[in-house]
Amino acid sequence: MNEPIPVSRAVDGGTAKLMPDLDRPHAWLLTVDGAPQSYVDLDDPVHLEFEYARRIAHVLDAAADPGDPLDVLHLGGGALMLPRYLAATRPGSHQVVIEADRGLLELVAEHLPAPSGAGITVRPQDARTALESAPEGSADVIVADVFGGSRVPAHLTSVEYARAAARALRPGGWYVANLADGAPFAFLRSQLATYRTAFAHLALIAEPSVLRGRRFGNAVLVASQSEPPVAVLARRAAADAFPARVEYGAALERFMGGAAPVRDEDATPSPEPPDGAFSVG
Repeated sequence: MNEPIPVSRAVDGGTAKLMPDLDRPHAWLLTVDGAPQSYVDLDDPVHLEFEYARRIAHVLDAAADPGDPLDVLHLGGGALMLPRYLAATRPGSHQVVIEADRGLLELVAEHLPAPSGAGITVRPQDARTALESAPEGSADVIVADVFGGSRVPAHLTSVEYARAAARALRPGGWYVANLADGAPFAFLRSQLATYRTAFAHLALIAEPSVLRGRRFGNAVLVASQSEPPVAVLARRAAADAFPARVEYGAALERFMGGAAPVRDEDATPSPEPPDGAFSVG
């Protein structure tokens, strides 16, 4: 049998590469300009290589009774890592995936197409435009994993954006976002303050070393109008290969400090990661 061959192609956001994982016969890593975007195992869609993706999956697992379908809006597509996971764990779910990079969509459709009948619809569109045009109360969960290179775009970090997310969710729905920052956490704290303007409850899932400021890394934000199942999320995050902690309530308020919400006119992208923080070459 022929060995899988890496693929490299210029896309709208830079140079995308699909690299096979030689330890898993049908698994692929997608990078854009060296920054990891997705890891997909076509034989095992519930295998999530990225720790932040596992933390988002914990939220998806807890969003409804096991196996019950969900209506999910994904902002950021990559190689459809989390949509594939949800289609496998919650058959019958209706998922809309928004990805602004048309070249990336074409690459993924050619080499790693979503399984037919999986209930996954992919649209080439800006994430904020799609969110603002989504029907009110149409989503059980919104998953935001949008990075321009290694940074969250500025127009997805404001009060106006957060309020659009809250409007698109059903009562009891959850907004889940992959963010990245390091000490002194000016961006992450401002994001918490921003989402506080639109949601009654916030939680943050991250490795203790990130929360203590020892390194730059991912933090998963969970926002909702109802109290999230903190104990369930904490148990699952603690059991991961790289254990994470769930900050909620008074501890999260202390972490937020006196940070101010960010409006459109003041919004900036998330910080540039230090060299080597995420890059795989």
